[in-house]
Amino acid sequence: MTAGLLRPAPFASAAADEQVHQNASHAVLLQPHGPASRHAPAVLDAIVVPAARGAQALQSSLDLSTRLGVQLVVLCSRDTRAVEVADLAADTADTAGAPVLAIDVPAHYTHEALPGRTSAARFRRVGAGRSTDLSLKRNLGLLLARLHGWSKILFLDDDIDSATGRPNSGLDLATVRRLGSELDSRQVAGLVCRSFPDNSVVCHARRLAGLPQDNFVTGGALGVNCSDQPLPFFPDIYNEDWFFFSRHAANRELAEVGEARQSPYDPYRNPLRARHEEFGDLLAEGLYALFDRQDKEMPFATRLSEATIDYWEHFIAARAAGLARTAGLLSRRDDPEAHRAVRSLFAATHQLGQITPALCADFLQAWQADLADWERATLPLNGLVNSQAALRALRLHAVGPEGLLQAG
Repeated sequence: MTAGLLRPAPFASAAADEQVHQNASHAVLLQPHGPASRHAPAVLDAIVVPAARGAQALQSSLDLSTRLGVQLVVLCSRDTRAVEVADLAADTADTAGAPVLAIDVPAHYTHEALPGRTSAARFRRVGAGRSTDLSLKRNLGLLLARLHGWSKILFLDDDIDSATGRPNSGLDLATVRRLGSELDSRQVAGLVCRSFPDNSVVCHARRLAGLPQDNFVTGGALGVNCSDQPLPFFPDIYNEDWFFFSRHAANRELAEVGEARQSPYDPYRNPLRARHEEFGDLLAEGLYALFDRQDKEMPFATRLSEATIDYWEHFIAARAAGLARTAGLLSRRDDPEAHRAVRSLFAATHQLGQITPALCADFLQAWQADLADWERATLPLNGLVNSQAALRALRLHAVGPEGLLQAG
């Protein structure tokens, strides 16, 4: 690897200013949870799982929904099929009778209520061809909640161990009860994955290099009160969850309820992962670095107005300097993991070079325009009579306790 390719940009000296840098932690933006009522049930209306890893990855979600006695909605694509999810629920003794609604989300699915500006081709290009439907499925979960009239839902990814009887799973019934209690007074409350950190490739590399690196609330285990308005959405970009709860974090209204356990993976297996993440990681870290230093009483629009082209120029330089420093520390180590991490940092640095300050500012404008359209689209949605009506409105079909539920 050529060391020069990991040098900061020419204007990196300007980023040496203490006011413009990537922070190792954003804990200042989180609020501790309040005590859950001993007498209140763990009230949730549904658990929503965006599934892609195969039906067998859903066993712990089935266990949790059964113990809570709440609806489980599985939004299926890639390696997960609705009929296989329904079969798993029917064949598993521990989950017999659990209310399960498994929905196949077709490739290239579209709906007029879904935002589109942040999915423009120019933003996809700087995502290095990143292709995922996670944001789509989470937004569909929000629409289903509004159409069903559900208030409190728990988003749970299929790589989160939510089995309540397993030691150290982090997501026991007391944790869910606290989350449900928090949603009485907050629109969003979530969990943090620490046992295997829920971080970007770059942040994993920082930790590997011995640099400070914290975790934050994750969309993989996130409670949302969908009755509260306006309702945010998940843009089609890496760190979509940070954008979803950005207003809550900036206003210090985002509650950390507890911990969840994420399945381990190798973040450095393919350097392309770092390229896919770089645009979203840059934007999210840059925004939250602003939030960290802004007054908590500042209006959200004013906060975003400080993310100018000049700000992004300096933050991109700071990001490049941070990548170079991390790679330099890891390059001193003679072990395979460090070598693979350096290759991933090289890939991130290459991708960073494709991102301009103007493009960062343009994405934020597109995001705000999408958000305004989304809020207008979701505000009038009311609870419908049954799941068939909700599916019809979204032009989807599902497999549920009554068999095939047709959309048409």
